[in-house]
Amino acid sequence: MATEGARTTAGAGPPAQAPGQEPGARRGVLGRVSWGLADQAVTSMINFAVGIYVARELGVHAFGVFSLAWLTYGVVLNVSRGLATDPLMVRFSGVPQEAWRAAAARSSGTALAVGTTLGAGCLLVGLGLGGDVGPAFAGLGLALPALLLQDARRFAFFAAGTGHKAFANDLVQGVALVPAMVVAARVGTVAAFVLAWGAAAAAAAGYGFLQSGIRPRVTRARGWLREQRDLGSRYLVENVSLSGAGQLRAYGLGAIAGVGAVGAVRGAELLQGPFLALLMGLSLVTVAEAARVLRQTPERLGRFCFLLGGGQAGAALLWGSALLLMPDRLGELVLGDVWHDASRLIVPATLGVAGAGLGSGAAAGLRALAAARRSLRCQLFASACYLGGGLGGAALAGTVGSAWGVASATACGSALWWLHLRAALREHHRDPVPGHSEVRTP
Repeated sequence: MATEGARTTAGAGPPAQAPGQEPGARRGVLGRVSWGLADQAVTSMINFAVGIYVARELGVHAFGVFSLAWLTYGVVLNVSRGLATDPLMVRFSGVPQEAWRAAAARSSGTALAVGTTLGAGCLLVGLGLGGDVGPAFAGLGLALPALLLQDARRFAFFAAGTGHKAFANDLVQGVALVPAMVVAARVGTVAAFVLAWGAAAAAAAGYGFLQSGIRPRVTRARGWLREQRDLGSRYLVENVSLSGAGQLRAYGLGAIAGVGAVGAVRGAELLQGPFLALLMGLSLVTVAEAARVLRQTPERLGRFCFLLGGGQAGAALLWGSALLLMPDRLGELVLGDVWHDASRLIVPATLGVAGAGLGSGAAAGLRALAAARRSLRCQLFASACYLGGGLGGAALAGTVGSAWGVASATACGSALWWLHLRAALREHHRDPVPGHSEVRTP
């Protein structure tokens, strides 16, 4: 009987490399990973610049409001990725060009449909809330379609192995963001900054059409969701449980310790920005690379995931150590008034990111194996721990307690990811399915 992990993985690719071809194959991997890191470096610099600019221009309270809108965007982004781009990465990485183009059109159409639908909801909520938070959410509702479409373009390029196009697309967004942020600074509201962020994404999404010639097929979104429902439904729950836990933690922390505490946590995350750029940049290519390893040399998948996770955890610890040596003057230059509160969270934030990096290696392996049930169980457990640790810690010891609760929860979640990857690898080796690479023709 076929196991869940062996059922479906990435699309059909080239046959296994002969020994004499291994150096070229390694160069190909390094090239794709390098473009993933470069692309994420640009994206993270954009996010970092937006966050820092808002923190310095508007202060702790307004930065907390902006952080709530930012975290809400994270939830919606994970909905889009679970339904649209995660199945694309798993099933259409390295497939023939015709299959990729058809899948990319429907995947990006699904992302645009999600952005339009949930953006309308955010707009209505924002108009109803009023006050400081309402305008920020209304602005987010207007920006969401462009933000999600641009993100879908990036993932489509990485699925095709053309990371340089994703890099160029993000450069366009970065360039467009400069005049948009200048205008937002003159307006001086959180909503203006959110709209500037969305306008830059719209420019990049338009450039993505010039790069690929692929129009988002919104009318085919329903068919895409139906055909990818075995993965998409589970990835949706998995992704939303993670981002939803972060959102609920932010709301709960704001209720327990005040909106300023949300800004302090976001400030600590911004300090982790360069490493998070590494972590997220690798995530753009690791699932596709793990799927290639599984197709070509399946016995090496466990080692690949271990090196990936261990390397990311080690890099996080090194970066956190460097942050502890940062002078207060430099910290205040970067974060302004937010630095004082954020600096107290460096140690637990570093340990939390290290745990996430370690677990992401196992997560990439489970995605490559298409072990959606196992990865869903892991993510639900990790999200429950994250929410419980974050809010329980906040109730006991405020902002610092919340950060330590999250760090402990992340370590527990990482352990479960690795236990499930080990079990999935045993199942796959015991009961492999010949020709496990399956492409779902659009």
